[in-house]
Amino acid sequence: MVEAMESMLPPEVIALARRVVEENAAAGRRIALAESCTGGLVASALTEIPGSSAVLDRSYVTYSNRAKMDCLGVSDDIIDAFGAVSVACVYAMAQGAMERSDADVTVAISGVAGPDGGSEDKPVGTVVFARLIKGEESPEAENRLFEEETRAGVRLQATLCALELLLP
Repeated sequence: MVEAMESMLPPEVIALARRVVEENAAAGRRIALAESCTGGLVASALTEIPGSSAVLDRSYVTYSNRAKMDCLGVSDDIIDAFGAVSVACVYAMAQGAMERSDADVTVAISGVAGPDGGSEDKPVGTVVFARLIKGEESPEAENRLFEEETRAGVRLQATLCALELLLP
């Protein structure tokens, strides 16, 4: 068992990642991720847990718009019309991860971690999530505003939210 002290990630992240691995393994579900503002933190948290290879199929860190298009098939029309931090973009990211993986569930994350890059419409702390479950008609998407003081705080909250979305 991984102890929180053995990880560079906070204990609450490790505890939630352990639940994600254990509960998805019990449900026989495989996961794929499409991360932008979290930069691979969700995948990192999952891979801290022994047995995660039975659950985590793959993870895409698509930080740039070009990476979102090249790796996940996000249309440049979506990025041009709505931006990378939008429900349309994260839905396309989640769909691209599903199509390119052996996953039963995908979660995509894109946001403005700061301290720069925010706008009136999308202030620093805006993070958008999408979850697709194979065989289900309606994807889930949500737009959150994390009122954190730091870039690290926004990324931590986004990681925790993404892990919660991965619970069966």
